[in-house]
Amino acid sequence: MGGDLLLPGLIELHTDNLERHLQPRPRVAWPPVAAVLAHDAELCSVGITTVFDALRIGSVSDSNDPDHGEYARSLADQIRQLRDASALRVSHFLHLRAELCSQTLEPELERFSSDDEVGILSLMDHTPGQRQFRDLSQLRAYARGKRGLSDTEFLAEVENQKAMGAANGARHEAAAVAAARRLGAVLASHDDTDPEQVASSAGHGAGFAEFPTTLAAATACRAHGIPVMMGAPNLVRGASHSGNVSARDLAQADLLDIVSSDYVPASLLNGAMVLADLWGDLPRGIATATAAPAAAARLSDRGRIAPGLRADLIRVARLDGAASLRGTWVAGRRVG
Repeated sequence: MGGDLLLPGLIELHTDNLERHLQPRPRVAWPPVAAVLAHDAELCSVGITTVFDALRIGSVSDSNDPDHGEYARSLADQIRQLRDASALRVSHFLHLRAELCSQTLEPELERFSSDDEVGILSLMDHTPGQRQFRDLSQLRAYARGKRGLSDTEFLAEVENQKAMGAANGARHEAAAVAAARRLGAVLASHDDTDPEQVASSAGHGAGFAEFPTTLAAATACRAHGIPVMMGAPNLVRGASHSGNVSARDLAQADLLDIVSSDYVPASLLNGAMVLADLWGDLPRGIATATAAPAAAARLSDRGRIAPGLRADLIRVARLDGAASLRGTWVAGRRVG
């Protein structure tokens, strides 16, 4: 292989990439089948051979933001139809992002059954003033940049969301935990900020923690035996885009187990390489995007190169520290 690396195919547990293809610009809807196919091809091109497509469930019926509408049930059906037709290059599973600060979470959860093969269900609480957006100035900048809200519109939406979270959050959290058990899905926490939130996640039986926002929360995850997943864009950039803890700081403190591409698919391979260099240990760095996510998602047939496992493989060259993909195989078949 001319000195290139032969690695297990990368495993992505949480990506917003499909939603980006569904809405390439604000208020621009793309045909769902075309969006799924483009998303699948992009993942293949960056070495991701298994993906848990993150679909938001929990909508706001009276919102002026089209991003808050219901879509997960119909999109899950289309993903399955494409998979059954062998139209997809990589392996697709479902990750339901249960939005606790919403109006319709419970009926949306009821529309999914064990037949849907939901692999992960995460507890997402985006109520303003806590977790990822405990700093409202960061949330204001995000809302302005993505949706162009004025200060008056932003403050009105914050108050509405706080009221909705107070009215529905606890009930929705209990319903989501129960749904994960009913569906046989791995439960994931999301944006835990303090040890108390981590203790609550542990009590629910969380299998891994998505993007803890502070060193204290990541330390508490380690104490509870909960693997920590951080965003590869955070690693590549060297900082969080929303002002939370640096993934590199967690890695240096031995508090990082899994990486996710989050909103940049190409970052997964490069993020694993950043960790390999940071730790001085290539197998350990690569495992954060292969063996570790496989274990967290209860996939025993992939994530390593060994007899009897799926031949999900990638060929990678390193060029000036960056990673260059030169081949992708899924179940032994070359797809890229």
